[in-house]
Amino acid sequence: STMKNLKHIIQNVQVNIPFSMLYESYLAVFLENGLNPEIGLDAGALDRFSIAEFTGIAKEFRLQSRTVTLHGPFIDLNPGSPDSAVRRLTRRRMEQVLELVPVYRPLSVVCHANFDERRYGYFKETWLENSLEFWNWMADRIAKYDTLLMLENVYERGPQDLKIIFEKLGHPNVGFCLDTGHTAAFGQSGLGEWIEVLGPFLGQLHLHDNFGGHDDHLAIGSGIIEFNKLFKYLENSNYPAPIVTLEPHEEKHLRPSLEYLAEHWPWYREPN
Repeated sequence: STMKNLKHIIQNVQVNIPFSMLYESYLAVFLENGLNPEIGLDAGALDRFSIAEFTGIAKEFRLQSRTVTLHGPFIDLNPGSPDSAVRRLTRRRMEQVLELVPVYRPLSVVCHANFDERRYGYFKETWLENSLEFWNWMADRIAKYDTLLMLENVYERGPQDLKIIFEKLGHPNVGFCLDTGHTAAFGQSGLGEWIEVLGPFLGQLHLHDNFGGHDDHLAIGSGIIEFNKLFKYLENSNYPAPIVTLEPHEEKHLRPSLEYLAEHWPWYREPN
């Protein structure tokens, strides 16, 4: 039954892929293997490709009734910045993403919440105010396409850093994307605490593994992250099933991740 589960898992998870890699070399791999993409939109891709090129790829997935999620750009962007020019740049980049939402009709757009105590701790109030205004603007814009905005943890030390954002936003189209690899590599709180505090807001999972020192993006089950705890918690909670994205950074780490899920998470969105 692991094979049956494997097929079921493949149909029900997203797999991360930068748009330029998808466009240049991975489209056939995704289509032939029945994979659902989480398409990474970095600044380079947003500037380099035309709407026609983005639309061409979107059509291929729509023809096969695949689900798509998008990952917004994040490097050097900061919606919470006290510098209005940085906020303007961040907004301009997200405007480019928003143009692609009607093209892909994604289940979700994942963005980094981007709080880092070491960099923004001493003006957290300002950071929070700016962030709330920014994410409200974006969530309102994508809501009309039935798309969710998911805010992901990266350098946050623990769930309290983000809890205030979700509570104050209170936007029906905004959820939390729990990145397991980042909790281990950068966070200081256990997985249990993240889920306990942010469970009510949980809408998506980014699953990858590491050994706690670096953000290695290894196959799940090959590092120290306690995925069984995570799955057990989800199994026992009454929250809706989250969107699940596998985030291998190398092709060889994809298959073991899928197999791990097929073996250890058979109850996930049970086949009817």
